[in-house]
Order: sequence, then structure tokens, then C-alpha cells
Amino acid sequence: MRTHTPFTNLAFCIRTFGCQMNKHDSERIAGMLEGLGALPVETIEDADVVVFMTCCVREAADTRLYGQVASLKNTPLRPGTPLSKRIVAVGGCIGQRDGERLVDELPHLDVVFGTHNPGSLPHLLEAALDEGGHQVEVLDAASSFPTELPTAREHAWAAWLPITVGCNNFCSYCIVPYVRGREKSRPLEDIVAEAEGYVASGVKEITLLGQNVNSYGRDLYGSPRFAAVLDALDSTGIERLRFATSHPKDLTDEVIGRFGTLRSLMPALHLPVQSGSDAVLAAMNRRYTRAHYLELVRKLRETLPGIALSTDVIVGFPGETAKDFEDTYRLVDEVGYHQVFTFIYSKREGTPAASIDDPTPHEVVQERFDRLVDLVQERAYEANQADLGATVDVLVEGASKRDAGLLAGKSPKNQTVHAPLPDGLSADDLAGTTVRVRVDEAKTWYLAGTVVEGPCDADDRSGAADGR
Repeated sequence: MRTHTPFTNLAFCIRTFGCQMNKHDSERIAGMLEGLGALPVETIEDADVVVFMTCCVREAADTRLYGQVASLKNTPLRPGTPLSKRIVAVGGCIGQRDGERLVDELPHLDVVFGTHNPGSLPHLLEAALDEGGHQVEVLDAASSFPTELPTAREHAWAAWLPITVGCNNFCSYCIVPYVRGREKSRPLEDIVAEAEGYVASGVKEITLLGQNVNSYGRDLYGSPRFAAVLDALDSTGIERLRFATSHPKDLTDEVIGRFGTLRSLMPALHLPVQSGSDAVLAAMNRRYTRAHYLELVRKLRETLPGIALSTDVIVGFPGETAKDFEDTYRLVDEVGYHQVFTFIYSKREGTPAASIDDPTPHEVVQERFDRLVDLVQERAYEANQADLGATVDVLVEGASKRDAGLLAGKSPKNQTVHAPLPDGLSADDLAGTTVRVRVDEAKTWYLAGTVVEGPCDADDRSGAADGR
């Protein structure tokens, strides 16, 4: 029986910005609060406690956070709340970076915590409830790995599984090493034990997380052992295995080869290039060249011809010339990604790139960005045509947000797939199951088709169009 706590029956809402690691941290926070008797709600207006898990990689995230927190001053409390004021907490990367400065600029903020101590949130919130005032705790390093905390996953059939935290790369534009700390790997046996627990509980898909998963184990074993992690998790019986993020400089032939041999490893890879210009890559401190990156792409497609590649590209890095941009444009055109996350460079104070002067007018950068986005959409549409008429395995996530009569799920290539719900079955019936969908339409950002089999056990099927 749950012991009564100061959080019993309080309503909480978590707003998450940024990367998968932040999403995972949010699940841990939800797990802690639910374990203390608090109740999750969807909207801030219905919440007694609001937690913002923040990202400071781009300026837009800072602006959104400050705007949303400031707006809470005038947001009424929910009817029947036992509190005299809503408790507001900020954690994650902005919490780590700004600390006490946040409460100076947002005086109605109650709690601030950082990337290294999400486990501190309950006692900070309790102090805010009991004592009032500002409760701020930001640590320089973590005393334990965050996976030791309880979790409340968004989906019962899918799980994030961090294998490293922190980053040692110090790309010149990136704030992450300063707010997430140095790279630290989990022991392999701990990773496998957590994965086995997920499989036993019915999880179908595990996504391994790290700022650079390819360098996993360098701090523990003297050299990277990411391929060994993939081998070990494949042996757990997990249906689908993915990972993010993969730094090109550390992607080895050994890891590439696993795409051709491991049953569970999905035929999709996010491989951030950031720029197609050697001069810009050097200024970014990425430590690979355009030729090296394209050679990785060649090896990946030689190993698994149908692999779906995605990437990140920054437009307007300080000093980027017209030729530099054209090099990036041509690389994106040559690779033909399924998805590209495009960004205009955002200056982050405290990073080396922030001190580089750049006379390029914003309108020039915007024109380059718009050209690239047009190309990305064109090539993504072309990439999806390869699956037109094929039958793909779809892990159902639920109903389409736009049409409750359609199911929505993910293909092995991580494409969104829509299909009409089979007669007599609801989206809730199918959520977390795998169905087979014949692809009748291939659009830029999704596939649409008809369910031809399902729900079914992935281990009993053969011949699925998974790109292998």
C-alpha cells in the first residue's frame, strides 16, 4: 500500500524539450512522482506541479522556456487544488547551465535542478511545498547512473536504454559537454540486465541512448565496445533494436557489419553530418572529412542496401561561404536521406564558435536554408518510393492524430505508417502489436496502406520488407 506523502493526489505535468536523453529523464521524473502518489495530467492548467525538462542546444529552446514559465504567473490554479500556488520546476540542460540565475530572472520559479541530479527533484519539491522560497541544486557530476531511478514510460512496449551519459567531443558549436559532463559508460552487464527486464515485461523496441554511442566503453575498457553491446542485446530476444546518436568519427566497420548480421537491429541509422564542407567540418571540430563520411555511407549501403539514413545539418555556421554551402547541398543530394533535421546555426555562449565573427547577412543564410529544405523534401519523397507496393512490419503506436479511424506506427526503417483500422479492432487493441501493412501510397514523410496481417508475432514471420 502506498504511504501518504506530501505529493499524494497532487497533479503534475512535465514539458520536455530537446533530445531523447531529456525524454528519458522525463520518464524517470514521472516514475518518481507517481511512486510518491502524484497523478500525471496532460495540461499545465490542470497541474499543481509543472516540471520543465529543458534543452539549451538552440536559442529557440531558451526563448520557449522563458516564455512558458513567465506565462504561468497569470495561469489560474485548477479548481479544488490543495495548494495556494502552482509549484514550477526547471531541470535539464538550462537548469544545469543557469542555476541560480534562473530564479533571478523568473522570480516565481520554485525549483531548479540540473542534468546530474534528477533524483533530487522530490526533496526539492517537498522543500518548496513546506518551506517556500527558491530551491536550487545543481551538481558538477552525478553520483549514480540515472537508470537507477524508477520510470514511467510513455509506451509499455518501447523503452529508452542509456548506455552512456556525457560527451567528450567538444564540437565547437555545441554546449552539451558543458551541461552533460564528460562521457561515462555503464557496465555491459548492467545494460544487458535492464534489457532482459524490459523483454520479460513485454517491451518490443529498445533504443540505446548516448551522446555518442559509438564510443561506448572507451572509459571502462580502454577502447570502444559498442558492437559487443549490440550483440548482447540482440541475444536478449528483443524484437526491435535502435540507437542514437552515432558520431561518424567513431563508426567502425565492426558496427557497420552488425546491420548485416543481427536479427533485431533495425535498418535505419541516424548519422549526423552537420556540414558537407571540409573547411566547416574542421571549424566545427567534427574530426572527419566529407570523403570519410561518404565512405561510411558506401559501406553501410554495401552491407544493407535498403538502409534508411537520416542526419542533422547546420546552415550558416560562422564563416560558411557559398562554396561551403554548395558542398553541403551536393552531399545531401548525393546521399538521398530519408530524413534530414535542418537547423540555422544558433550561437551558444561558452562555446568556441560563439566568438567567431560572421558577416554573412541573415537573409543569405535563410535563402540557403530554404533551398536545402526543398531538396530534403524532394529526396525524402524519392527515398520512400522504394517501399511503394511492399509489405512492411508496423509496430503500432495508436491512432493517427489526424484521423481516429487510422492506425499509426513505425516501420523497421522508422517511417511513420498509416492504415485504416481492421474491422472490429480499435487503436487501443492494436497498440504495441506488430501488423503487416501493404504500402499503397508513399509520401514525403509517411507511408499509407492496408493491413494485410496482424496482430502477429514478429518471430513467426518471414519475408518482411525491412531493407535487408
